[in-house]
Amino acid sequence: MNPNPGQPLRPQACILDLDGTLVDTLGDFIAVLGLTLTDLGLPAVNREFVEHTIGRGGENLVRQTLAHVGAEPALFDRAWALYQQHYATVNGEHASVYPGVVEGLEALCALGLPLAVLTNKPAAPTRELLKRKGLDGFFTHVFGGDDFARKKPDPLPLLKTCEALGTPPSATWMVGDSRNDAEAAHAAGCPLVLVTYGYNHGEDIRAVKAARHVDRLDQFSACDLS
Repeated sequence: MNPNPGQPLRPQACILDLDGTLVDTLGDFIAVLGLTLTDLGLPAVNREFVEHTIGRGGENLVRQTLAHVGAEPALFDRAWALYQQHYATVNGEHASVYPGVVEGLEALCALGLPLAVLTNKPAAPTRELLKRKGLDGFFTHVFGGDDFARKKPDPLPLLKTCEALGTPPSATWMVGDSRNDAEAAHAAGCPLVLVTYGYNHGEDIRAVKAARHVDRLDQFSACDLS
């Protein structure tokens, strides 16, 4: 029983988003899309477009990019293949771990909380990025957008991740950076923490309802979780 029904339960585990939450990967997306569009003989897109479009999976990003530059939808299969090819090479080259992330993960692990990454990025590049950035050792589970039948903001990936962690959604906190994560967490019944520095489609994340808004992951501390 929760002694304070209006307050979220103390976490038994945490699920963390990747892009915009743990790692700033905007530069990777810009580089990969640039290479893909050049291969297709299509015009480039600017940084603002990419920042406002990422978050719902690579397939969605490629479809939205093709539409933005006026390409035919039938070009998607070729574009998606090129995108994946370039991403495998570029992955992490223009990305950096956000300040406070390593310290925050160390603090969560020190509390004995099992941690999982849940992202809409495909699983293989997700695991490779975590490895390249030295973050892979913090997580008991890593799930990508191709591990489940549906992606965030659908609650299914969160519910399946809770099953893998062996913890109820009500005590499994989700940490993300966008309304995409928020919609999924609310629908799954997971308490939500939102970081203020990520990608939220150009909108102020502080306007999105959450149990906490933090400027750095290490602010989500042992004191905060007591």
